[in-house]
Amino acid sequence: MGDFTMPSLGADMEAGTVTEWLVKPGDEVHRGDIVATIETEKSTMEIEIFEDGVVEDLVVPVGEQVAVGAVLAHVRAPSAAPLTAPRTGAPASPGAPPVVTGEAGKVEGVHGKPVVLSPVVRHLASEIGVDLERLHGTGAGGRITRSDVERAAHTVTRAPEGRPGEAPRPDAGRARASPYARRLAAEHGVPIHSLAGSGPGGSVIARDVRAAAGVRAEALRGAAAPVPAGSATKGRTAMRRAIGALMARSKREIPHYYLATTIDVAAAADWLERANLERPVNARLVLPALLVKATALAVHKVPEMNGFFLDGDFAPSAPVHVGVAISVRGGGVIAPALHDADQLEIGELMTRLSDLVARARNGRLRASEMSDPTITVTNLGDLGVETVFGVIYPPQVALVGFGRVSDRAVARDGLLGIRPCISATVSADHRVSDGHRGGRFLAEIDRLLQEPESL
Repeated sequence: MGDFTMPSLGADMEAGTVTEWLVKPGDEVHRGDIVATIETEKSTMEIEIFEDGVVEDLVVPVGEQVAVGAVLAHVRAPSAAPLTAPRTGAPASPGAPPVVTGEAGKVEGVHGKPVVLSPVVRHLASEIGVDLERLHGTGAGGRITRSDVERAAHTVTRAPEGRPGEAPRPDAGRARASPYARRLAAEHGVPIHSLAGSGPGGSVIARDVRAAAGVRAEALRGAAAPVPAGSATKGRTAMRRAIGALMARSKREIPHYYLATTIDVAAAADWLERANLERPVNARLVLPALLVKATALAVHKVPEMNGFFLDGDFAPSAPVHVGVAISVRGGGVIAPALHDADQLEIGELMTRLSDLVARARNGRLRASEMSDPTITVTNLGDLGVETVFGVIYPPQVALVGFGRVSDRAVARDGLLGIRPCISATVSADHRVSDGHRGGRFLAEIDRLLQEPESL
């Protein structure tokens, strides 16, 4: 039997609260499946599991806060034999609905062929409102995966009238919502059909209900009533306290040094304009994507900027997971990872960056996205900030800052002209690198931005 423990989702995390379990004892889980949501002082995140197995029992109930490293559930190795005997009888006739059999969740398709379906995928399909009988699994052995369900959410909508020849289902026309969200709505007296869902496919999830319940309670109390403990104000205070403690530790323990340079981004701006002429509106590129990609590639020239300072020594990281500083609703900043940013084609990087920002602000981050960043980028140009001197997120060893694009007088080839420029800075750990290496790093970012077609 193995232990599924409370993960550390950042250097400042000491404990977390289980807000929802997506599995139950007896469920089969696979590496990468989302099995729970955890709330910390800074965000609510989806927690994935890192091994295949069967859930033996859930140790921590919903609503309980436990320390990092505490056991959340016990997971045993998957048995070679099925948990229940397969259903016997004649194969399903064409057009028959699928039948879920056994704890492992096998779906019998229209031709009687069993398709493995994990409980996490069943939960997601129910939450989104995807009809599983219409899906073809792309996983091993025809298994329906999370990606299959999410992809279907954009193209498949259950008809409220049901299948031809059938009477309308009792739940026809109901708002898409997770079972947990429905239970919360009933407890708080919130009409779930009136909510705008922020979950996959527009489904209503627990966070939407809690937000509506808070607004409803405030309206009942009156605007002048004091804000009670446990409210959003308390949450913002907790986040600010957590950020403050981490930054105080960073400034106390890390000998920072700071460098700045001015980068001419005319070439990058011109390339973006030409590239976007060939892209649909919803796939157009923006300068921050180029800045992230240039930073990710620059660490190959100066690897001292990418990694962690642990146990008194520098541990370089081969993968480049760029932490992107994102402001969240209600105040505060988090910096989840854009995984393998150096390997992504610029269009894919743009797509993932947009998705990461949206999920960060909706509280739908993955645990790995909070624990994996190897270097952080912060961009405050949209707020009109000229220059950013950031504080390093321990145990990382560098943070890159970008300011706004502004027209500046620049001398090129003996001629003075007006060019669009930005200020780029690096805050780095003097235990790992020095001004010479930091200067080379900024110079490499500059060089890459002069050749945007290579990004």
